[in-house]
Amino acid sequence: MTNTPAAAAAVKILIAGGFGVGKTTLVGSVSEVAPLRTEEYLTTASVGVDDLSGVDQKTTTTVALDFGRITVSPELVVYLFGTPGQERFWFMWNDLVNGALGGVVIADTRRLESSFASIDFFESRGIPFVVAINCFHGVNTRSDAEIRAALDLDPHVPMLVGDVRERSFGRDALLALVDHLMAMPVG
Repeated sequence: MTNTPAAAAAVKILIAGGFGVGKTTLVGSVSEVAPLRTEEYLTTASVGVDDLSGVDQKTTTTVALDFGRITVSPELVVYLFGTPGQERFWFMWNDLVNGALGGVVIADTRRLESSFASIDFFESRGIPFVVAINCFHGVNTRSDAEIRAALDLDPHVPMLVGDVRERSFGRDALLALVDHLMAMPVG
């Protein structure tokens, strides 16, 4: 009889947020493998469809998903699925969320309203999530209390502030989600 190693347990986490908030960047900053990206260049077809307010330097957009992996141990692998942010691709979120343990909503203080749909999505499905406030270039013009009020976050929802380009911030957001999940009542 051969001793076949057991397959690692897989955990799925969704990374969501509005258009241009940093989902692709967060997945890329924490993934141990080169992330799968479905980025395409913005074209004239998106004029009047994609709102570039506050992200006018953006030249590409996710059209399906981003995918990354983190091996925690030989027994546990975390799979990250980044959602597309534009409203025209939201129909995919219902498929991407299947089997997800929880989510990270990324918000941009320059455009907090772009994260409302992601928060509503998780809340309406009873899926635990944390909020990662992405401060582009280290700029945050709002207090934590102002951000929490603007997003209408329940007091129990963890919120972190940082830069998604930094691997340590992405790690901290994922660990905050794990802590949040472990603190939830069982049953």
